[in-house]
This record gives sequence, structure tokens and C-alpha cells, in this order.
Amino acid sequence: MCDVKKYSDIYKEIAKLNPKDTLQLVLESETEEEKDFYEMVGDFLLQRRQKEVVEMNLF
Repeated sequence: MCDVKKYSDIYKEIAKLNPKDTLQLVLESETEEEKDFYEMVGDFLLQRRQKEVVEMNLF
């Protein structure tokens, strides 16, 4: 069984990333798989922020 607390803490740290951070992670990735992962994380965070803006009727 996985350590849920550990992954919850990782999620909280990832959720704090801003677009510049995710870009840096993509650019400094050592493998294509790692690059793809950080691109997906960046896309997820962007979609979440877009959803918040739409819900606040700012768009």
C-alpha cells in the first residue's frame, strides 16, 4: 500500500507551481517521459486556473 500522506504532500507542493516553474521543469527534464509529465502538470494547473476565472465570471 502506498503512503497516501507522502503523495498528498507532493500534490500540495506541485499545486503551488507557477507557469515559470513548470516551464523550468520542462526545460531541465532529463528524459522525454519526465518532460511529458511536467507538461501535463503545467496543463492541469493552467486548466484549474482557467476554471477558477470562469467561475468568478472574469471571462
